[in-house]
Amino acid sequence: MGVKLSAESIRYLTLFENLTGASVKDCLVYDDKVVFVVRRGDMGVAIGKGGINVERAKELIGKRIEIIEHSDDPAEFIANIFKPIKVSVRLMDKGGVKIAQVSVSPDLKGIVIGKGGKNINKAKELAKRHHDIEDVIVR
Repeated sequence: MGVKLSAESIRYLTLFENLTGASVKDCLVYDDKVVFVVRRGDMGVAIGKGGINVERAKELIGKRIEIIEHSDDPAEFIANIFKPIKVSVRLMDKGGVKIAQVSVSPDLKGIVIGKGGKNINKAKELAKRHHDIEDVIVR
């Protein structure tokens, strides 16, 4: 399953890889931030000592930076999207359609969904791009 990247995403991805030495699997560009999905095990390299790489990338790109660790396990990958918030993920198949159900304590539900649904929409986009999951539902 190939992830299609825009020219802008490729530019940021290349810059981030060159800056950090981390292997980037995906890059989503939003108005206010850039989300990088790094290879499993590359999280530390991507962040850098004391967050230096994230800070440098933020300065160069001029947007907030978010880093998510990839996983071949769809449930683990979705849980990684919401870190540092602890969520539990259940994968279901509804008539051949893969759905991920995310459970979180009620007081954190708003944060998981995000303002205007931006966090849950990012999770849906990444789950679809990397694991062909059609929907992510928060309970």
